[in-house]
Amino acid sequence: MSSVVKMDGMEMLLTRRSVKKLKQISIGKDVVKRILYAATMAPSAHNAQPWRFIVVDDPLVKTKLAKGMASLLMRDLIKDGYSGDEAKREAEESISRIEAASLIIVACVTMEGMHTYPDRRRRRFEYIMAIQSVSAAIQNLLLAAHYEGLGACWRCAPLFAQNVVRRILHIPKGVDPIALIEIGQPATEVSTPPRKPLEEVAYHNIWGEKL
Repeated sequence: MSSVVKMDGMEMLLTRRSVKKLKQISIGKDVVKRILYAATMAPSAHNAQPWRFIVVDDPLVKTKLAKGMASLLMRDLIKDGYSGDEAKREAEESISRIEAASLIIVACVTMEGMHTYPDRRRRRFEYIMAIQSVSAAIQNLLLAAHYEGLGACWRCAPLFAQNVVRRILHIPKGVDPIALIEIGQPATEVSTPPRKPLEEVAYHNIWGEKL
């Protein structure tokens, strides 16, 4: 059972971390629904809310999904020049991470409710807007999980194995799986990764001008 960590909004933003090592914990359905509700409160283009979420807590489904994606990961890594043993280790690590999570949430994007255009340029931008909307929802989801005292990590593996994920989870045509979020109890202390200083990433009025 997770325990809610009392914190103010800024503290929640500044203390959230990607937790890659998780262990099993019982997460109540009410907690999952609160996390998902927070996700759905994100802003979205045209208020189309193009996000769809699949909560996977069945160990058999998690393993099937993990192995299906890992098989494609191995294939891609070998094409990239990894040795068979190296590719196998990476794939096994990916499988173990998903299996160790209490549950995973697969985030999908749909163009239902988004604007339609006759030209390719605007269709492409509209799809990007939908992706941005789902990304905002995922960030809300991560923050809500942190608030609930849970560890979570956003992974983009479904992007590289969309047909596999679609088949295993019975996702309909026209809905694209684009990410999964592993959720569970943090298994280790999480360090703060270095961040680039504001001087390198933020400018004033025009590119390159210091704030």
